[in-house]
Amino acid sequence: MVKFKIFTACVAVLALNACQASRNFHGYLPDQVRPAEIEPSVDTRSTVIARLGSPSTTSIFDDNLWVYMSATREQLTYHRPKVVKRNIVAIQFDDSDQVVDVLTYDLEAGEVIDYVSRETPTRGRQLGILEQLFGTIGAGLPSGIGDDLNRGPGQ
Repeated sequence: MVKFKIFTACVAVLALNACQASRNFHGYLPDQVRPAEIEPSVDTRSTVIARLGSPSTTSIFDDNLWVYMSATREQLTYHRPKVVKRNIVAIQFDDSDQVVDVLTYDLEAGEVIDYVSRETPTRGRQLGILEQLFGTIGAGLPSGIGDDLNRGPGQ
């Protein structure tokens, strides 16, 4: 009876532990320096690097835009991960390396993009169910097998 109680307690602890969400952190945005401390027309690229470090990414089309990103995802058991916190800081520079603008975005600023899930049809014949089932009968025989069936006696 005591072993059953211990077993039941262990199963209950494992079941409760399975319900705990796991958190994953992606990206980097330092907590010591707030992006609001980066001031336009005062700070430069070198002061931004000294305070925030290297950016997560730079713009493909414009080298004067640096982006710092971080996100926290939470996953509960078998469900898909859910983003619970997101911080994006975009810093725009001018040609003289002065900060022009500091933009901050959070999770509420994001928009859901609706992807088109249509498939491009491929050309060719569509096989019916009978062609799929019986279409390969006899197709895999090596050459020479079955040739003697078509010959008559004495040939």
